[in-house]
Amino acid sequence: MSGMRDTNIGDGWERQDGPRPSCAPERVEEAPGRSVRGGRRRHRIAVLALPGVPPFELGIPSRVFGSVADAEGRPLYDVTVCTADGAPVLSDAGFSVQPAAGSEALAAADTVIVPPTHAMPELGRGGPLPPAVTAAIAGIRPGTRLVSICTGSYVLAAAGLLDGRPATTHWNLAPEFRRAYPRVKVDEDVLFVDDGDVLTSAGVAAGVDLCLHMIRRDHGAAAANRAARMCVVPPWRDGGQAQYIDRPVPEPTVASTTATRAWALEHLGEPLTLTQLAEHARMSLRSFTRRFRDEVGMTPVQWLTAQRLELAKQLLETTDLPIDLVAHRAGFGSANSLRAHMRTAFGVSPAAYRRTFSPHDLAPAGP
Repeated sequence: MSGMRDTNIGDGWERQDGPRPSCAPERVEEAPGRSVRGGRRRHRIAVLALPGVPPFELGIPSRVFGSVADAEGRPLYDVTVCTADGAPVLSDAGFSVQPAAGSEALAAADTVIVPPTHAMPELGRGGPLPPAVTAAIAGIRPGTRLVSICTGSYVLAAAGLLDGRPATTHWNLAPEFRRAYPRVKVDEDVLFVDDGDVLTSAGVAAGVDLCLHMIRRDHGAAAANRAARMCVVPPWRDGGQAQYIDRPVPEPTVASTTATRAWALEHLGEPLTLTQLAEHARMSLRSFTRRFRDEVGMTPVQWLTAQRLELAKQLLETTDLPIDLVAHRAGFGSANSLRAHMRTAFGVSPAAYRRTFSPHDLAPAGP
């Protein structure tokens, strides 16, 4: 987008390069034990606590994944906190973390999550991991989903697991991370990066965003929304880290796009244009585009597309509406436009997404 073009989102298709919402449904069955509908065992998650781990980030996986249950109230995940050798580690809050297991939990896990550590400064210089941690990570089974929260990405990078792959970390440490691990494709503008079997998140609360994304990817938006409600957090946060990067605080008199974004969410099915949005915000087109990007971290076009994709996925999961009607209600104008956007964002068609995520009694027959 040129930034000044009056674009009606949904009438046509153009690839958006901003942060993408939700999941890649074609990967749902990659890791063992994920399926709800097949009656398989609970998905096993091992959280590796390292010396200097912040308690907040360490507790995110247990709290978020522990909020997920099936229709009968049965937990869908088993979460185990472990250390490399099974011994307690000292958190950065000054108290010890007593793990439930050692490295054997990593070897048995379907997903391994590495929270940050504040006790390994050598990793910021590209230094090696402690031998016990190296050995523990080496014991992880091939095909296990690997996840980092904040500077847990340093641990994955030091183990060579991010070489040649896209990843993120806290925006304030991105320059250091690039110097230490030049083979990693760092993107400090996003809240998290999903590269299939390796996922990384930005700082602190972005770990919550990533865990909810993984639930959505494993079990659909409805399960992620329930988990978000239990944790009293939004199921999806707009934008990326760009909105949190330190910058001059605007004067109180400077207008915001918040009200216009709320209005747009109520009119997603309508042919919204940049001109309409700017007029609603009572700004010039140039000022609105600049202010929107400063506040959200993406362009209005990218944001509208992301919101419409979220609405389309909800309709595909929770209704049996024809694809044409889903496209119309989500503001894409036509089924072809919706298919193009979904293939670009998620790699699947609306029909394939519905077969993967909707209850069997809602999914229509046919290709």
